[in-house]
Amino acid sequence: MTLSSLSALTSLPATERPDLLAAPVAAALAAWPGAAEVAVVEIDPDLADTAAMSEAYDVAMTASGNCVVVAGARAGEERVAACVVRADTRADVNTLVRKLLDVRKASFLPMDRAVAETGMEHGGITPVGLPEGWRVLVHEALLDEPVVVLGSGVRRSKLILPGRLLVDLPGAEVVPDLGR
Repeated sequence: MTLSSLSALTSLPATERPDLLAAPVAAALAAWPGAAEVAVVEIDPDLADTAAMSEAYDVAMTASGNCVVVAGARAGEERVAACVVRADTRADVNTLVRKLLDVRKASFLPMDRAVAETGMEHGGITPVGLPEGWRVLVHEALLDEPVVVLGSGVRRSKLILPGRLLVDLPGAEVVPDLGR
């Protein structure tokens, strides 16, 4: 799979380069039927943040997805979700996500905890390979993108996949207007 805006980079089937993936991402791809359509590209880890990567590699923000982890509690029960939004938007955490989680207050999971619980690096968290039972809220706008660039679980690479595959991730729920 190639992406013309990432033409300076070489993409390879992600399952052939587990060394460029966090362990949970590699394990998830090994078991996921959609993995045949997922590629990985190696990038400069200093350019892992979406804005820097988009500028350096000429990737449209509309073709990139950001994944943030959010949590809230109700009656002593913590509810966690990963929100995957188009990079030119921000997850509507305070209204929409809070309502979807049915909590009084939704907040970003502290980074050290998100890193520990996902087994992924800060700046590389992706919806592929998240802990079992986590909800994955997917911005509907990403499904129409022919190719989406996501984290790979590590800062030194990115996943590339058709947006339509995001709906097939374990725990995925398509949410209109998730990104604002």
